[in-house]
Amino acid sequence: MRGAQPDRPVAPLRISLIRAALAAMVIICGLSLRWYGFPLGLSAFVVKYGGSLLWATMVFLLVGVAQPRLTRTQIAAIAVVIAGVVEFSRLVHTPWLDAFRLTAAGALLLGRIFSLWNLAAYAVGVAFGAWIDRLVQLRRAG
Repeated sequence: MRGAQPDRPVAPLRISLIRAALAAMVIICGLSLRWYGFPLGLSAFVVKYGGSLLWATMVFLLVGVAQPRLTRTQIAAIAVVIAGVVEFSRLVHTPWLDAFRLTAAGALLLGRIFSLWNLAAYAVGVAFGAWIDRLVQLRRAG
């Protein structure tokens, strides 16, 4: 009865698993950059904006994990909106939110200081995520 089982439902699961693995690799790279970038002698620019770029790449991939049937363009649009909302949320200050931002998790997830340059890094990061996703999909298809 192999022919009775549709092949299509497996594809979104496979895509989500690949994207989840890529997101895990990006997270490891981002944390490594933040923890070891300065000790390795990397510039503040590379550590700061490289981390922002990788954060946006992670957002792209995680949106793709959650919504594997969307096109890359749709995933990218959602990721850009999420990144923008997170960046502009830094202009909002409440005691509980500022306290969370002072934690390691809060700094990594939400950041602390608003910067228009982060928006540029996020755009590059989302584009990088789309490029990686396309590259992996092409290699899988080929």
